[in-house]
Order: sequence, then structure tokens, then C-alpha cells
Amino acid sequence: MLKLVQFHPAFGVRNMSPFCLKLETYLRLAGIAYEVVWSSNPAKAPKGKLPYIVDGEVTMGDSALIIDYLKGKYGDPLDDGLSAEQNAHVLAYRCLFEDNLMFPLLYARWIDPAGWEKMKNLFRRMPLPLRLIVPGIVRKGVRKQIYGQGTGRHAPDEVYRFGLQDLAAIETLLGDKEFMLGAAPTSLDATAYGFLENLVNTDFDNPLNRKARATPSFVAYCARIRQRHFSDLG
Repeated sequence: MLKLVQFHPAFGVRNMSPFCLKLETYLRLAGIAYEVVWSSNPAKAPKGKLPYIVDGEVTMGDSALIIDYLKGKYGDPLDDGLSAEQNAHVLAYRCLFEDNLMFPLLYARWIDPAGWEKMKNLFRRMPLPLRLIVPGIVRKGVRKQIYGQGTGRHAPDEVYRFGLQDLAAIETLLGDKEFMLGAAPTSLDATAYGFLENLVNTDFDNPLNRKARATPSFVAYCARIRQRHFSDLG
């Protein structure tokens, strides 16, 4: 059976990594059987990041490449009937989540002092002296990453302004629909749920989380996917 290697649950959600939750959501939406292998060590992953899959002789990282692989092997029940325009929306909004919103989210968790106070708890089970050293090293790496991308060069209110603009666009696309593009889920919903669940149902205190929790369509959307596709987890 296909193995999904991902982080442990944290902060009240199935996975605090939007990309891990995205991939598990895709597997559930597409009806692909899998088993989870919990991991806390991205260094062992083929691309140095979680999630990754092990499918027989195939070991693969990167959620987008993995989903392309799964479509090739298991078929494409989510996107097969989409029009060219709908496929363009899938790609454009996936990039909005993963290449835009991701960096304000990283800032909110790792750089914003309030978020960092919570993130440090992830390292509390490390033995001394590692738990005194590793968190700062990881945070420094994230700071370097978002500075290189550009988001980290902005003032806090500017960072959050960009993230809130992304959420406004996502709210407009979702509207009063059941799923991002209509009455049936597409692969975009795997990405959307991975991010929105991490904003709606974690208790970080920042403008992004507050906006998501205050948006009825986001709250209902996350509840709908959770109830329909993750109810077996309790």
C-alpha cells in the first residue's frame, strides 16, 4: 500500500503543514488507499521536505509532483472533466496559496513573536542541549528563506496586508459554493483545505488566522471537508 510520510498532528489540526494536509486530503478526495508514516525528520525525505510518498519501488517528494504521479497511475477523478478555464483556475489559485499565502503564513508562525512562542513548543521533547539550540537554527533558516523570497523584507503590517489580500481573493472565488469551483471537489480543494484548515482551526493570534476564523464561508468549507472526508479520524 502507498505510504504517506508526514509530520505528526499539531495545534489541533491533522497536520500543521499545509502541504502534508494537502496531500492527505488529495488521497482521500481521490479515493486512493494509503497508510501514514509519521515523521519529524525532513532530512530523510528525498527533497529534504515533508511530505513524501513511498509507492512500491517509487519514493517521491514534492506534493505537486506526487499528485501528477498519482494522476498518471490511478487516474484523475477530480480534474478529468474540467474545462480549460477551470484548469487555469486550479493552477492560478494553487499558486496563490502555495507561492503567495505560504510566506505570510510562515512569517506569522516563525517570525511574529506571538507565533514563535507557540512554535517553540514543537521542540520541547528534544533532549538537552538540542532543544536549546535547534529551534533558533530552524527559525533562522525560515527567516532566511522568506527574506530571500521577498516577504521577509517587509514590515509586519505589510506582510499581513499581502496575506489578507490573498484571503480576500480566495473568499471571492469560493463564494457560497460547496467547493472551490462548484458542487464537486477538484485537486484545488486539497490545496485550499490544507491552508484554510491551518488558519481556521489553529489558535495562532495574527491577522491571517483572525480573518479566516471570522469568514463564515471558510469555516463552513473546512467543516464540510472535515466531516465528509476525515470523519473516520474522530
